Parts: sequence; C-alpha cells; structure tokens
Amino acid sequence: MIQRGNFIRCSVTACSALLLSYGMAQAQNDKYACSEPNPQSLCNASNTCGSASTPCAVDVKRTDYGASSTPSIPNAKGNDTFCVKDGTTIIWKSTQKNTGFLIDFGPSTPFGSDDAISGGAKRPASVVAKKAGCYKFSVGACISGAIQGMCGSGQAEAVVMSAGSP
Repeated sequence: MIQRGNFIRCSVTACSALLLSYGMAQAQNDKYACSEPNPQSLCNASNTCGSASTPCAVDVKRTDYGASSTPSIPNAKGNDTFCVKDGTTIIWKSTQKNTGFLIDFGPSTPFGSDDAISGGAKRPASVVAKKAGCYKFSVGACISGAIQGMCGSGQAEAVVMSAGSP
C-alpha cells in the first residue's frame, strides 16, 4: 500500500496571515524596544540608509534559515541594525521572485500606524519614518505556492534618528 503525504500549499495571503500572528506574538513577548540606552550612538555613515530626499530601500527575502531584511547600504548584511533619519521614506520590497513579506513592529512603530507592513515581489510598500527611537521588528517571508514550512521569519532593529542628529 502506498501512502501519500499531504502537502499544504501556502498562498502569499495565507502566509502573511500566519506570519502576522507569529510576529504579533513575538512583539508581545518582547516588552523592550532596544537594549541600547542611546540608540542614536549606533548610527554612522556606514549604516545609515536614505535621506529626506532619497528613500531607503529594504530588500526582504526568504533565506535558507528564515527571512532577512537588507537595507540599500553598501556591504549591508541581512537583519543588521540600520539607521534612518525621521522624514525618510522606507520602501520595503523583495527582489526575490514570487515572495510575499510581512514586517511587524508590534505595538510601537516609527510610522504613525500600528499596522503591519505587507507586500511582495510585485508590490513594494512605502512608509515614512516619523518618530525617533530604536525599534525591533519581525520580518517574515514566504515563497508563493511553497509547501508548508517554506515561510521563514527573522528579527532586526531599525534606529530612527531625529533630524538634528549627525
């Protein structure tokens, strides 16, 4: 007798809902935004992305071991802490084909809305950093049509500097 396994396919919408619930649970478990007492001291020219006139593009991908977000900074690595100045537009996108993503900052976001950020390879999402501070966020990515378990998640930090910062 041959037994066939049941594989569940994951649409971008279904994966996004799954990742949103996971991200919200993670955010509720982590009550502290960042452990650094002076987060702006982490920022310098090599990890600051975009400006008031140039958007910061962040590439979200499904990786072998989870998901990553990589800002458009030379030599940036996935899920490294990155900085932006308030007033900077951040464009969350995926250069990975057939990938959907969800970015969740939990109950405190720098964007003026508590909503998670969702998008995909053909649907980038833009937000404007409005509130200075250090923010942990969860990143999730799924490849459309993938079997169960093909969604991944990760965590990263973003520091929003006030306009008067160096």
